[in-house]
Amino acid sequence: MTAEEQKKMQALEAENAKLREENSGLNERLLRAQQTLAKYAQMLFGQKTERVRLPEKPQELTGSLFLQEMDPEEQARLDKETAKAVAQQEKLVHVEAHDRKVRKPIDTSKLEVREEHLYPELENKEDYTEMAPEVTDSLVLVPRQMYIRRIIRHKFVLKSKLQVENPDRKAFEIAELPPAPLHKCMADASLLADIIISKYHYHLPFYRVIETYKELGVSISPSTINDWFKAVVSKINPIYELLRAHVLACDYVQVDESTLPVIDNEAHRAVRGWVWSVVNVMTGDRFFFYEHGSRATRVAMGLLKDFNGAIQSDGYCVYEHFEGMDGKLLLGCWAHARRKFFEARKENEKLANEALFYIGKLYEVEREADELDEADGKPNYERRKSMRQEKAYLEIKKFETWMEVNLLKCPPKSLMEVAISYTYNILKKLSLYVTDGRYKIDDNMVENSIRPLAIGRKNYLFCGDDDAAQRAAVVYSLLATCKARGIDERAWLEDVLRRIPQYELGKKDCSDLLPGNWKPVTK
Repeated sequence: MTAEEQKKMQALEAENAKLREENSGLNERLLRAQQTLAKYAQMLFGQKTERVRLPEKPQELTGSLFLQEMDPEEQARLDKETAKAVAQQEKLVHVEAHDRKVRKPIDTSKLEVREEHLYPELENKEDYTEMAPEVTDSLVLVPRQMYIRRIIRHKFVLKSKLQVENPDRKAFEIAELPPAPLHKCMADASLLADIIISKYHYHLPFYRVIETYKELGVSISPSTINDWFKAVVSKINPIYELLRAHVLACDYVQVDESTLPVIDNEAHRAVRGWVWSVVNVMTGDRFFFYEHGSRATRVAMGLLKDFNGAIQSDGYCVYEHFEGMDGKLLLGCWAHARRKFFEARKENEKLANEALFYIGKLYEVEREADELDEADGKPNYERRKSMRQEKAYLEIKKFETWMEVNLLKCPPKSLMEVAISYTYNILKKLSLYVTDGRYKIDDNMVENSIRPLAIGRKNYLFCGDDDAAQRAAVVYSLLATCKARGIDERAWLEDVLRRIPQYELGKKDCSDLLPGNWKPVTK
């Protein structure tokens, strides 16, 4: 072979190597694109529930924590049970789709009843005997009303003769003006509460609220509405700070973060900010926290530095900094692990169903404990702890063996490999819930707490600045705690706005205004 031919051969080999490298990169991009497409196709068109229904008496799976190969008989048994679970799930879904359930009756127990009596036109009423009447009910809507509450304080002056006889006596007497929620503000507590409830409970932007008020006969400018809102939040902010302190004083919280678009005045566009949510699992009290929209480690450290107890969250890496800290215990969330395997079903249905089968057995233990608690009328945490350690922990150990066996069988960076790696790496944190009956198997409680925030940002789109985002966090915190406590948010807020001036004047502790301590004033 000549030198020229050798150069051509080397050039061809180099080009071939370059093409192989490009092909490998394209294959990797194709895999990621297929994974993304499968994920969003599942979100749009696929089954939404992650739960896999199990047979009532599944066969026990054998296995050891330290095995690196699954017994063929055990694998066959697992395949059989998984197929049963999938078949039963499909059967149940099919039946439920055609099952026409009876609608729930309309609850009208709290409505006033106004009766209208209709009598037929009779020529000789004495010829008839009245029977039991036929009653027909219909729901009538009376539009809201807004009116002016005009307070007229009558003033009295002491007669001249009495003033001369007793110069020290007070010359004028007038009734004291009831304290107003906001100084020199025309808005009553009921109107201020309605403005806040409309936006943060019914998720209406202020411009829509203004339009509804126009229908009632009053036109309020956007700047006035905003000023009133800012003033109200400043009034209730001490209650928020007290709520935050109470939540962080417990020994078990769930933490999550959610996005909230905020206008960046320098960039002249909306940027993604993050709001933190912290829930006291035992009472349901919760608060939202916003610090310049940051999701950084320093925010989490500052937020939970003084907290002592169990912290349950998803797998966000920030929380790993609390690992090993004195007084802090990190708990994982099985719902997040289950979700990853559910997303991997389109890629590897067999392994995904097996993983969901194992995780489903853990939730089966929780449902069994829930049924026992419901029968007793109160939770029994010691019984739940015993059930978890006797039944659930055994399944976790078997699941660990299953992951060790199947991890190397999955292609790198595949959805199944990601799901197994994620779950296996945090398996200790996932398993710690069995050590205390109070701990939840997942952090769905805090996930549900951020739903109002997600609905709100779809309606009013963004907050005007960081201060507006923090004000939103204050309101969401108090209203969400009211809802968790089963308290009417409007009744609580209106009552608090009427009473808060008394606390400001007397510098009283406002602990009794917290939703958990609040008692409505009886007239």
